[in-house]
Amino acid sequence: MKIPEELFIGGAWRPSADGSRITVTDPATAEPITTVANGTLQDGLSAVDAAAEALPAWAATAPRERADVLQRAFTLMHERSGELAELIVRENGKALADARGEVTYAAEFFRWYAEETVRLAGTVQTAPGGANRILVLRQPIGVSVLVTPWNFPAAMATRKIGPALGAGCTVILKPASETPLTALAIAAILEEAGAPAGTVNVVPSTRSGRVVAAMLGDPRVRKLSFTGSTEVGRKLLGAAAESVVSTSMELGGNAPFLVFDDADLDAAVDGALIAKMRNGGQACTAANRFFAQRGVAAEFARRLADRMGALRVGPGTEAGVELGPLVNAAAVAKVSELVDTTVGAGAKVLTGGERPDRTGFYYPATVLADVPPEAPVLAEEIFGPVAPIVTFDTEEEVVRLANDTEHGLVSYVYTGDLARGLRLAEALESGMVGLNRGLVSEPAAPFGGVKQSGLGREGGHEGLLEYTESKYVALTW
Repeated sequence: MKIPEELFIGGAWRPSADGSRITVTDPATAEPITTVANGTLQDGLSAVDAAAEALPAWAATAPRERADVLQRAFTLMHERSGELAELIVRENGKALADARGEVTYAAEFFRWYAEETVRLAGTVQTAPGGANRILVLRQPIGVSVLVTPWNFPAAMATRKIGPALGAGCTVILKPASETPLTALAIAAILEEAGAPAGTVNVVPSTRSGRVVAAMLGDPRVRKLSFTGSTEVGRKLLGAAAESVVSTSMELGGNAPFLVFDDADLDAAVDGALIAKMRNGGQACTAANRFFAQRGVAAEFARRLADRMGALRVGPGTEAGVELGPLVNAAAVAKVSELVDTTVGAGAKVLTGGERPDRTGFYYPATVLADVPPEAPVLAEEIFGPVAPIVTFDTEEEVVRLANDTEHGLVSYVYTGDLARGLRLAEALESGMVGLNRGLVSEPAAPFGGVKQSGLGREGGHEGLLEYTESKYVALTW
C-alpha cells in the first residue's frame, strides 16, 4: 500500500502552496519517518473551493450510490487492515494489537453509515389544528470541516467522514500533524472506492488554528466537527460563532471508574485494564479516576497493580508488546509530573512511577493507591498509563466525587446490584456509562458527553443527523 505524502484537494495530490513539509516522527525511536505537505491558509481555502464545487452533485446523488462508496471503502480498509495497523503503530506508537482493533473499529463506521445513508427519513404529519400538513425534509448541511486528533487517527476520521458523506455533505479533513499518514491513506482508499473529486479533501497542517479559522470564515462552510481538548474546543467554538457555523464537539474527559464492595473483582479488573490501557491511556474515554469502596479497595488495587505491572512495554511493532510509547516527549513530561506531584501529596506507588532509561517516549504502567481526593491528578486528564485510586465509603460520597469535574464524557460502574447500577447511571453526569463493562465505543451507539466534554453526538443514527438540516414545508392537500 503506497502512502501518499501530499495534500489531497479536489481529487488531486499536490504539495502545499509554500512547499513546506511536516516531519512525522516514530514515538518508539524519536526518529523521523518521513515528511508530508504542510497546508497553508491558501490550501485550506482551496479545499473549501473544491468541496463547495462538488457539493451540489454529491448532495443530489442517490442515497444508494453514496452508500456504495462507503461500503467499498469498508471493504478496502479490511483488505488492507494489516498495512493500516502497521502505519498507525509507526506514527502513533500504540501497540500493534491496539492498532488492529482501531482499524476494525474505524472501518465499521463506513459500513454502519453505508447502511444508515439509505434510512435518512423525513416525516409528515397533520398539524394539530388540522389546517395543514407538516412535511419535514432532511437535507445535507453543506461543506464540513473535520478536525481530528492523533490518538485514534483512523477511527476519528471515519467516524466523521462516514456520516458526512452519507448525508450528502462534502468534507475537508484537517488531521493532527503528529499522525497525518493514516488520514492520507484513508483519503486514498475513499478515492479508490469511488468518492468523486472534491467530496473528500485532506489538509495536514502545523498551522492548525489559522487554517481552520480561515475555513470557518468562509460562508460556504456550514459545519465544524472537532475532536480534541476542551481548551482548543473553546477557541474553535468562538471562531465558529463568528459565522454561526453548526458545531459538533467531542472534547476532553475525566472518566470516573467506580468499584463497589459487591462487584465481581475479576470482571472489574478486566474492565479497568480495558478502560485505562486502551491506546496506553491516551484516550478521552480512558478511566482517569478510580474510586474503590473501602471493603475491596486494597484488593482491587493489588490486583490492578499486578496486571498493569506485568504488561510488556516496547515498540508497538514487536510481538507481544502490550504498551507502546506515548506520542511525544511533552506527553511523557506531563504524565511524569502528575505522578511525582501525586506521590508528593501522599499517594503510594504500587507499580511503575518512574520513567525508564530508554530511547523513545515511554512511561510505564503505573498504579497509585491511597490518593487524596484533592490530588491534582484527579482534576485533569492524564492521557497516559496511570491509574490513581481513591477509597470511598458511601454511594452518595462517590457520586459527589465522580461528578466533581467540568468534564462529563463517560463513567464506569462495577456493582453486583443492578438497581444501584441503573440508579448511578442516571445520577452520574456523563453522556455515556459503562455498567459492568470497560468499553463503551460502538459505531451504532451515540458517542458524546455533557458539560465541557462536548456538544452533539457521533455514531448511531444521531451521528448522521448532525450533518443534516431539517426543512419544514407547510402544505395543504
